[in-house]
Amino acid sequence: MKGRDKEHMINLFKRVETRKGLFAVEKITLIYNLLTSILILFLFQEMDHPVQMLVDRAMIAAMTFLLMYLYRLAPCRFSAFVRIAIQMSLLSYWYPDTFEFNRIFPNLDHVFASAEQWMFGGQPAVWFCERFPQMWVSEPFNMGYFFYYPMILLVVVWYFLYRFDLFEKVSFVIVTAFFVYYLIYIFVPVAGPQFYFPAIGSDRVAQGIFPSIGDYFHHHQELLPGPGYEHGFFYNLVESSQQVGERPTAAFPSSHVGMSTVLMIMAWRGSKRLFACLFPFYLLLCGATVYIQAHYLIDSIVGFVSAFGIYILATWMFKRWFAQPMFK
Repeated sequence: MKGRDKEHMINLFKRVETRKGLFAVEKITLIYNLLTSILILFLFQEMDHPVQMLVDRAMIAAMTFLLMYLYRLAPCRFSAFVRIAIQMSLLSYWYPDTFEFNRIFPNLDHVFASAEQWMFGGQPAVWFCERFPQMWVSEPFNMGYFFYYPMILLVVVWYFLYRFDLFEKVSFVIVTAFFVYYLIYIFVPVAGPQFYFPAIGSDRVAQGIFPSIGDYFHHHQELLPGPGYEHGFFYNLVESSQQVGERPTAAFPSSHVGMSTVLMIMAWRGSKRLFACLFPFYLLLCGATVYIQAHYLIDSIVGFVSAFGIYILATWMFKRWFAQPMFK
């Protein structure tokens, strides 16, 4: 190990004096926790399992404060990373949680599918995959879609290793941006083509007829098998992950496009080399959102445009209310 790398590793575990309170990402998570808890109480009679949801939120809050106190036993860069990484891992809980709210509201897919039909004269999500079912198209797009979470990890770890002074800000902006999208998903229940099209039938889709289905998804979560080369390695990875964690929620705007755009902004500001390495995967990911029928094209367009505003908003929030030195 080179001298510089060895010194870098030592710094990761070097005990330091740190501020006593919560990190910014923990504060924004607790705020989102509180807001959604209030919403649960307000919608209590209509929700499927509100008591369990409130218990989950209480446990997340308790865990957050427990980690804060345990951190004081060994404050260092690595333990700070673990503390923040745990909060970011909770996004896998908060995402499907949006479905528990929006399932009680009338579905709006008919509005967005009709808008798509009016704007483009058809459904780009259908055209795209039907015209390019070949493996050499399907596999790269599915690879790009699967690269979503590795992209988040790579950007976060890069800042942790090379720009630790910005690490807390980056983690805060990422989590806050996710929460902004999640709040939209709660009140704008759009499931996307892969859920809506099988619900109304392919014949109606072909005829451009998009009926309202009300609260259909309250009791149905059938997922349309993804289009493309069914024997592909990345195709099966995406299919497996969607069958486990996907819900009829979060179609508008596309958080895959929005969040990956936020990540690319961070990559550009941090390292042009990192940006260049991620850019091909970013393009494939954006195309894949429509190709695998996870989103309408307008979802992806609005996801891209919204990313810049959300990035600016989250950055302003951090500087205005949350910015503090992690270590003294």
